[in-house]
Amino acid sequence: MGKFRIDLLRHGESQYSHTLRGHLDDELTEKGWQQMQSTIEQVVNQSWDVIVSSSLKRCACFAEQLAKTIQLPLLLNHDLKEMYFGDWEGISTQQIYETSPELLANFWQKPSQYCPPRAETLMQFQTRVLKGFQELLVEMQNHNWHHGLVVTHGGVIKLLACLATQQPLDDLLKISAELGKLYSFEFSETDGQLTFMLR
Repeated sequence: MGKFRIDLLRHGESQYSHTLRGHLDDELTEKGWQQMQSTIEQVVNQSWDVIVSSSLKRCACFAEQLAKTIQLPLLLNHDLKEMYFGDWEGISTQQIYETSPELLANFWQKPSQYCPPRAETLMQFQTRVLKGFQELLVEMQNHNWHHGLVVTHGGVIKLLACLATQQPLDDLLKISAELGKLYSFEFSETDGQLTFMLR
């Protein structure tokens, strides 16, 4: 299996951007759409072969529009959704801080050990996301695609950046992944092991 270049575009501002929206399916705001649009317009060499998107609207609506505009195949991938925050879905960190300050602090500092009530654990999230990328690489190999654009979420980008730079997973929430910005990775697979690095 060769090397694949995958650019990850984080969705722009959405209606519930001030909350932990996880799997909530909120729409992009006009500003959010603009953030993504202007990032794409700045990409000089758009040599993508395929566009892949999280199935949530804040990613998929823009991805569908872009795929149509630049006439590329579009794949929706449920495994590339944001982390599921359980009981904290749709709640701002300020509100959580007021009701469960200790739990919030634990989750922020050691997400590998603590997770919100009834949420996905960091390990479950990692397994799901890596499965999504493994399936994508198989798809890319089958079609002889070398360069993909993935429209996804902050958590997914932070997870990959963390793994690519071999930082402890507990640093995950401290890594920056700005709304509407593009992050590039190079992926390859050796003996079923996914390896990737930041470009």
